[in-house]
Amino acid sequence: MQKKIAVVFDSAGTLLRMYRVAKETSTGNILENIESIMLVAERPKRALVVMHAEPVAIEDTDPKTELRRFIADNGLKIDISCSSGPMSTEEAMEIINDQKVVVGDVIEVLAFAHRSCPESYYIATGLIVDGQLRFIPYVLSTAGKLYSNAPRTIELLHSRGIDTYIASGDTMRSLRRVAEKLCIPLPNVFDIATTDEKANIVLALKKKYDIVLMIGDGVNDIRALEVADVGIVTTQQGDKRPQRLLEAADHLIRDIIEVIDIVDSLNASDHR
Repeated sequence: MQKKIAVVFDSAGTLLRMYRVAKETSTGNILENIESIMLVAERPKRALVVMHAEPVAIEDTDPKTELRRFIADNGLKIDISCSSGPMSTEEAMEIINDQKVVVGDVIEVLAFAHRSCPESYYIATGLIVDGQLRFIPYVLSTAGKLYSNAPRTIELLHSRGIDTYIASGDTMRSLRRVAEKLCIPLPNVFDIATTDEKANIVLALKKKYDIVLMIGDGVNDIRALEVADVGIVTTQQGDKRPQRLLEAADHLIRDIIEVIDIVDSLNASDHR
């Protein structure tokens, strides 16, 4: 009897090739090809804050409007995607309210992201909040487009009767279009998933499935990779991966389509 298998994908860097831009608020410098998780890890008690705002609403706002006013006037929700220490959304909002960051800063990084990835399936904005120094060191924007083999990979998994999931630190607004394009059911999409939440999602699925694979590419995937039956790290984004991430993986792959060979080998071993 064929084993019941589930595959859990991270989104950014795994299903999507990402283009990331940050503006350093202290200098005004624009940093391209950064990794937001590594900016968070630079100091203790930093958090990546995501804003649930449509890019067009940001771009249509007076650039001189203070970000705190934009959030309040539009009743925007914020969430913490990842952090290097304890940080609540209430504390993050307190820090944002004390700062003079303006919407124009966000518009600037959005424009860079649009230019870098004009055919994006995904675009989002956020902030790095420093809980020790009580300020916002970076304003961020990320854009992503599906890897060319991502749709085929999901199609082949489904043809083999394998269920697919997404567990990502991104918002549902950002993930919905990706899931719909890949035919991954929305109930199988977990948004704003922290490092611990990704691991808990995998552990919960292990109670329903014989084998659960976790596929990711960042340090926030490490715990989920470790608790999965099979942990896979993708290197298709092309940037250098931390050694501790590589050590957490059972397999390293250069292209998402290689997941099919791994799944087929699991099924083949079951029939021996």
